[in-house]
Amino acid sequence: MADNPPPKRADATRNRQRILAAARAAFAATGAETSMAEIARRSGVGSATLYRNFATRHELLEALLVDEVDEVCAAAATVEGGSPADRLTTWLQRFFHYVTTKRPVVIGLLEHTDRTDPVFQSRGRMLAAGQPLLSAAQDAHQIASDLDLDQILDLVVAIAKIPGTPEYRQPILDAALAGLHRHVT
Repeated sequence: MADNPPPKRADATRNRQRILAAARAAFAATGAETSMAEIARRSGVGSATLYRNFATRHELLEALLVDEVDEVCAAAATVEGGSPADRLTTWLQRFFHYVTTKRPVVIGLLEHTDRTDPVFQSRGRMLAAGQPLLSAAQDAHQIASDLDLDQILDLVVAIAKIPGTPEYRQPILDAALAGLHRHVT
């Protein structure tokens, strides 16, 4: 007999989603040091409910990261744009948003993690999701063929680490992504 857990009740599922939403907002506002008590307060659930869903802070951080990575990977398959290069650029913008908003979560995970944790597996998933976009743009001769996706993601991550506001970093990202495009004459 399979060892499948029973499905969660609707209110339990709602509580889990409320906790994750509150944790996203809390980490974005106050950084990696956000306490579990603060997350419980923001989500409107008791500590027992929080710990029933996420026994440790590490489990909560992993859940936040996995959810976001799933969304970024799924976006690669559904991204829209006029050309292959436009689709790649749109997805890289989404990846940039992920990097800039998930930094506190990743920092929190890195404090107590090993190579089997999702923070290390997410890079491979991102590469697998984005590679078809890069290949299509390179096959169409719209993106330089001497770059690989690892290099491009490193570029985006480096820009995300630049101190300053999102308004300061966005034009830098836009210029870097425009530089990836091959100009056909």
